[in-house]
Amino acid sequence: MIVERVDEHGVTALLDGLAGLLTDTVAGGASVGFLAPLGHAEAADWWRGRAAAVAAGRLALWVAREEGRVAGTVSLALPDRPNSRHRAELVKLMVSREARGRGLGRRLLTTAEEAAAAAGITLLHLDTETGSPAEHLYRSAGWTRAGTIPDYATDPRGEPRPTTLYFKQVGGRDGRRTGTAAVAG
Repeated sequence: MIVERVDEHGVTALLDGLAGLLTDTVAGGASVGFLAPLGHAEAADWWRGRAAAVAAGRLALWVAREEGRVAGTVSLALPDRPNSRHRAELVKLMVSREARGRGLGRRLLTTAEEAAAAAGITLLHLDTETGSPAEHLYRSAGWTRAGTIPDYATDPRGEPRPTTLYFKQVGGRDGRRTGTAAVAG
């Protein structure tokens, strides 16, 4: 399994595989912002928008591939305001149903955490569907539950579900960004 950071050209080159991963994730019941059924063309359009965010430096994206197929992904959304450059949001940690249960989710999570810390980011945050399998991953990786919002988002079937917010301090602990380096990968 290869995990690598991709630029906007990598997103474009892997567009079909990324769209397949997103449609598989939604079909598997994960609440990642889309309703089922999610069509391949709609998923590809969404990823095209992420390529622009990667090109603009607002999103750092890692892709896991196995035998040439996209098996997982994770991203860090990077704020652009001076008072928030010490933090990032972990978004769209997805692992294909075929690749689950082999530690790929943890590997992607660790990759993003280590890259954030190396870039001087000291605080990460995320939201996830309450009671989802992802919650176990985040708790076991040292993330702290900040609270739950009832009926925050709908699951792929359109049912309102609670969302739990998590955070994790990485790198330095004083709350200041230790450098101005871009997120490494």
